[in-house]
Amino acid sequence: MTRVSAFTDDALGDLDAVGVVDALAARRVSKAELVEAAIARTERVNPELNGLAHEAYDRSRRRAAAPRPYGGYFDGVPTYIKDNVAVAGMPLMQGTDAWEPRPGTADGDFARDFLATGVVPLGRTRMSEFGFSGSAEHPRLGSVRNPWNPEYTAGASSSGSGAFVAAGVVPIAHANDGGGSIRIPAACNGLVGLKPSRGRLPLDRETRAMPLHIVANGVVSRSVRDTAAFLREMERVTPNPKLPPIGDVRSPSDARLRIAVCTQSITRDASPEVTELTLKTAALLEELGHHVTTISNPVPAHFKDDFLLYWAFLAMAIVRGGRRMFGPSFDRSKLDNLTLGLDRAAARNLHRVPAAIARLARSRRITAALGRQYDVVLNPTLAETTPRIGHLDPTGDYEQIMDRLIAWVGFTPLQNATGDPAISLPLARSADGLPVGMMFATTVGHEARLLGLAYELEDAAPFASLRA
Repeated sequence: MTRVSAFTDDALGDLDAVGVVDALAARRVSKAELVEAAIARTERVNPELNGLAHEAYDRSRRRAAAPRPYGGYFDGVPTYIKDNVAVAGMPLMQGTDAWEPRPGTADGDFARDFLATGVVPLGRTRMSEFGFSGSAEHPRLGSVRNPWNPEYTAGASSSGSGAFVAAGVVPIAHANDGGGSIRIPAACNGLVGLKPSRGRLPLDRETRAMPLHIVANGVVSRSVRDTAAFLREMERVTPNPKLPPIGDVRSPSDARLRIAVCTQSITRDASPEVTELTLKTAALLEELGHHVTTISNPVPAHFKDDFLLYWAFLAMAIVRGGRRMFGPSFDRSKLDNLTLGLDRAAARNLHRVPAAIARLARSRRITAALGRQYDVVLNPTLAETTPRIGHLDPTGDYEQIMDRLIAWVGFTPLQNATGDPAISLPLARSADGLPVGMMFATTVGHEARLLGLAYELEDAAPFASLRA
């Protein structure tokens, strides 16, 4: 198996983002050295991984060389921003080439607050078209590949961010999640990926306009402490008084939790291999003193159809409103078969959309009831191990793509509908050596509970890495 790693003996070394902050404070490295190291790493591995959507190297060099610090805990830490939030000066293409790129005129709400933490963005990372697929395999832009083995997908939709962080290009990168798009690439690439509670972090105006807010911004990282530090710093910049504060979580929790484990998704049982790995994680939790109970899938059968119809409705809004959203150069003939198939599905079932949205909004009752019995629910992040490039080829037949996609990602959409937080941790490896993620979910507002458990599991079963 050929791995793609950017780790080397430069200013970044094998540091995570908190380690970079410490190195900057101790003056062992400079911001300029870190930016140059990240640029060099990008150039070295991007030909194989194809994770770069847009480079802004000159901008990052200017930011690193500014005579006055930008402020924020992460001041000087190089990063990338996914290609679906507004950033001044960077084109926004959302994983497609269906219109002419043009520089953004202003930072969106998320980028504004993310940049206030001090990060230095080197550009944008690739994603699947509009985030609809769990694998970024574009017919003209190419596929984003997994650094553990480039024959396999890096997951999606935050695919470029996942590939680059795992490969060591940058220690932390923006991701967001509307159906699993933080957790899926985290699972595929061996990373920590936490989807925050609804309302925890800001959304851009267009995303806020959705009738049901299924999207949440966040990051992928190589360590629990990086994700915890990101949430802490974002909470300082943009607190939400309607949610319990996360605070500064730096260590495992002493609480022994009631944990439910379920290996049945909304569509199927997990594969035998993934089921076995999940039960091994459950056994580890028991060894650590947690109270583990096996449960059946509590999600009603109509949830799958409702979520798919809502996704299709969002695709229809893009396809039919593309010129208004993206300008006169928008060309729907350049869209992939998955996007166009979703558009057709919505058009056939438009009368059913309001009821589907209403049922999805009520799905929070399911997890609220679970939350009265259990503190955390453990599922595998994905029902099968990571597929090869081509398995979710968006130029294929729509029905085949959708059947394969739903079978693979059936565990992640629930928290997008309910607004609950969930974290994928790289606690397992498949027989072919690829990472397998384990997902832990809890009720709205309790990210600190997930972080405390994640620290404990990271200590008990240290995460594998592509470090040289």
